[in-house]
Amino acid sequence: MTHARSKPSKDVAAAEAALARHSLAYPGTIEENPWGHRAFKVNRKTFLFLWADANGLDVSTKLPESGQLALELPFAEPTGYGLGKSGWVSAHFAPGKKIPLAMLEEWIDESFRAIAPRKVVAALAANGSVATTKPSAMTKPSAKTKPPAKTKPSVKAKPRKKSPRVRKNKPGSSRKTR
Repeated sequence: MTHARSKPSKDVAAAEAALARHSLAYPGTIEENPWGHRAFKVNRKTFLFLWADANGLDVSTKLPESGQLALELPFAEPTGYGLGKSGWVSAHFAPGKKIPLAMLEEWIDESFRAIAPRKVVAALAANGSVATTKPSAMTKPSAKTKPPAKTKPSVKAKPRKKSPRVRKNKPGSSRKTR
């Protein structure tokens, strides 16, 4: 059952929009809305849960490196449903409270790098920062695209000769070999 979403204050809505834009700038990121919450995913794995309403802004990220330090902050707590045991941290910001966007963007970066496949993280590291290209989609991607066709080798390889098949007896078998 989802909760009815009430309209967030302007400052909370602006912070939510900024964090969503930041998250969608990462390569391969999509947004889904399970349970009425915004979930940002890479390779079908969530790295950020985001929720904004009249009660404020809620953010949940996986922080394998800085999680213990983050939990010392007054607005942070282990994420519910057992996710806190796996390094997930949730933060709640009431309307009118200062929302530390730069720190939350660092949390999102750490979470993305913890969840994303190694190749995606390596490509991100090669660029030095979050992708500067505009995100291609904000929802689930459609059907998978075909991989590029394999190129033929320039030199034709000779076909291998098949070796004759030899049957071996299994231990305890009374079958004769040929």
